[in-house]
Amino acid sequence: MQLNQSAVQLPGVPLALGSAVLFGAAAPLSKLLLASIDPQMLAGLLYLGAGLGLVAVHIARAAIGLSAPEASLRRHDLPRLAAVVISGGILGPVFLMLGLGKTSASSGSLMLNLESLATMGIAWLVFRENVDRRLLVGALAIVLGAMVLSWEGQGLSLDVGAALIAAACLCWGIDNNLTRNLSSADPVTIAMVKGLVAGAANIAGGFWLGDALPSAGVATMAAVLGFVGIGVSLVLFVLALRHLGTARTGAYFSLAPFIGALIALGLGDPFTLKLAVAALLMGLGLWLHLTERHEHEHVHDALAHEHRHVHDEHHQHHHDGPFTDEPHSHWHDHKPLRHKHPHCPDLHHRHPH
Repeated sequence: MQLNQSAVQLPGVPLALGSAVLFGAAAPLSKLLLASIDPQMLAGLLYLGAGLGLVAVHIARAAIGLSAPEASLRRHDLPRLAAVVISGGILGPVFLMLGLGKTSASSGSLMLNLESLATMGIAWLVFRENVDRRLLVGALAIVLGAMVLSWEGQGLSLDVGAALIAAACLCWGIDNNLTRNLSSADPVTIAMVKGLVAGAANIAGGFWLGDALPSAGVATMAAVLGFVGIGVSLVLFVLALRHLGTARTGAYFSLAPFIGALIALGLGDPFTLKLAVAALLMGLGLWLHLTERHEHEHVHDALAHEHRHVHDEHHQHHHDGPFTDEPHSHWHDHKPLRHKHPHCPDLHHRHPH
């Protein structure tokens, strides 16, 4: 079956945009909670809520016999998962909190846009993921739109605080790229572990800073918001990484600040010129990405791995016994294959260019 580019972008693009919508919606709602809770403690409760919520999902789907046909994490995945949790769940938030205390709010907001650039730069330069001119221009348009949204009319202060926030963005860029290499495994498990560990670490950091626990009602609201805005969002992000690769998923996810700004309009924020300019830039970037076409003759080397799949053009392997359910997950081999069709840098298209 010959694929077209629209088919290649499904379901990756909707998954990435869904992740951005949930995360973007969490930002203005989290801002409302800051009136009753300190920032570090809020970060901890959001992540812990994400982890505990996904624990409940994991237990519930097994109890009712709806366990997803996903590959389990293997022992050789654990060092990479530990690096993901440490870089993205612990070091990133710590550097961010330290940096916000040493620079202006306007500089901090602008510096946070470096995460997308760090994610794409690492994917391109370190992991050799394909990033063509159209993708690069589209990503820069989206990032510029996010910078316009965060612009407060003041100059950027290149101080110690800005450097710490840049370090946080670098940690999250590393996190995103390492998570890409875990994306063949169950995304609920990955997000659950990250939420639990990052939540506990950030709550401990909050106590160390002298923060107090909020009331039970506020803590519950934070936990529920964390489950949806961080936990479910992260599950969708990991699935998008599986289908699109890091650079493209990161670019779509960069729309989250704009989505948050649109939701803030509904909460009473005024419509501004910078929101209109950001909409134009991000709309241009989104159009460039959605109309991308990447097609050339390429070689699939022999490969053995496990992940959720159906028996499509790339999965023509033998089963020892009869099977009826698709999709399913099991260890399988790929024989060498040379062909040409539109594709993204998904699990099976991480070849050099």
